[in-house]
Amino acid sequence: MIGIQRKIWTLAAIVMFIMASIWITLTYYNQKTQDQYDDILQRYLLMNEVTSESSQTVNALNIYLLTPTEGNLSSLRRVEQRLQAAKSSIVTLRNEKNDFVLTSYMNLIDSLMETTNRSIMFKSERESEESSKAFAEATRISRYISEMTLQLIDIELNTYEQFYRSIIEQAEELKKLGIWILLAITFGLLLFTYWFSLSITRPVQQLTKAAQELAKGRFERQIVVNSSDEISFLATTFERMRVNINNLIVEIREKARLESELQQSRLLLKESQLRSLQSQINPHFLFNILDTLSKKAFLEGAEETSDLLVSVAGLLRYNLKRLDRPVTLYDEVRVVRQYMEIQSARFTERLKLVTQIDEHCLAVQMPGLTLQPIIENAVIHGIEPLEEGGMITVKITDADDHVHIEIADNGPGMNPDKIQDILEERVVEPEGHSTGIGFGNVVRRLRLFYGVSDVIEICSEDGQGVHVLLKLPKTRRSDTYDKAIDRG
Repeated sequence: MIGIQRKIWTLAAIVMFIMASIWITLTYYNQKTQDQYDDILQRYLLMNEVTSESSQTVNALNIYLLTPTEGNLSSLRRVEQRLQAAKSSIVTLRNEKNDFVLTSYMNLIDSLMETTNRSIMFKSERESEESSKAFAEATRISRYISEMTLQLIDIELNTYEQFYRSIIEQAEELKKLGIWILLAITFGLLLFTYWFSLSITRPVQQLTKAAQELAKGRFERQIVVNSSDEISFLATTFERMRVNINNLIVEIREKARLESELQQSRLLLKESQLRSLQSQINPHFLFNILDTLSKKAFLEGAEETSDLLVSVAGLLRYNLKRLDRPVTLYDEVRVVRQYMEIQSARFTERLKLVTQIDEHCLAVQMPGLTLQPIIENAVIHGIEPLEEGGMITVKITDADDHVHIEIADNGPGMNPDKIQDILEERVVEPEGHSTGIGFGNVVRRLRLFYGVSDVIEICSEDGQGVHVLLKLPKTRRSDTYDKAIDRG
């Protein structure tokens, strides 16, 4: 993946490479021309130096002849050395066109130095006339050297005339080439910059268009961005977000559809329940009849019948209450006692209830109709099959942060598979229960009410009855039960 930063650095490197190449090329050609100019100028300077040194040699000789001192002689010798050095440099100027003239030129320099030395010698021998003639000869040779210098320069000019013209033409061509190179580089950079900007802006435009589609709620269209930089990673992340949002929308729609269907089912159920209730006796009318019968029985002296009718009315009233609100253990114990009074009237001496209740535990909250279905299950399956009857024991004790409720009977016991079905909430609602609430439903509501699973234990052996232990927390940990009731 080529990042945007890498692309920018690549563009900068290309521009710098092109500029460096142009600069190096121009510098090379300029330096080459400059070297040629320097070489030609150096030739002219060497020739001019010979002319200058020859003139200074004559002047130094004249001074010495006028004043023959050691200082003036030393000055003359130094000038001669410089002239000799200039002569040695002149050798490098030799070519085919100036070979003859340059040879004569060097011979003149030798003649000048020889004549100078001869004039000095005559002066030292006090031959003034000969010394003057030698000086005159040296002066003439110096003029010849100056003239021949001009001749050599003229030859050099003729020799390098074509070179001068080529340099001028090359400068003009180089100027034109520079303009064309500048135009070509500008055009190339514009094309490359356009392509480079497209590689960044086109994916951004595609991503912007995809974002606009998402803003319009079109989450079905796939986000495709042709890029190999950070924008590609951004587009991939954007695509994952789109898929997740789309899946969430589909899930919400599906849940809404199911909720709608469930709501319709609830409405149909309530409607059917309403129609069913319309065909039943009004519960309040039934309670009023039972109260009237209990008062009539009491007035006629049938106190047991009156108490039985009061218990039946209280039991029915409690069973018809809504189950969406918690009750206290006190209410449950009172209902159990009313239920047992009714069953005692039915079984007479065959049914016995023994209670051991800690009154301090009766304020704990629990779901309604919890104890009666368990007691009723013990009556129906534990006591009723026995001809001699049986006993049901209810014990309520305080166990620190729990309240333990033990319900036991001395019936034939319960099958282990049946116990497992009850604990795993797989048991089918039994027939014959007055409340319509079976053992499995009690277990399910207890776990939902307290938010824990360890709320009940069931122990049974063949012929030893059934022992049920309810472990009710004094503090509830979950409101799931209330939410479930509210949704229902």
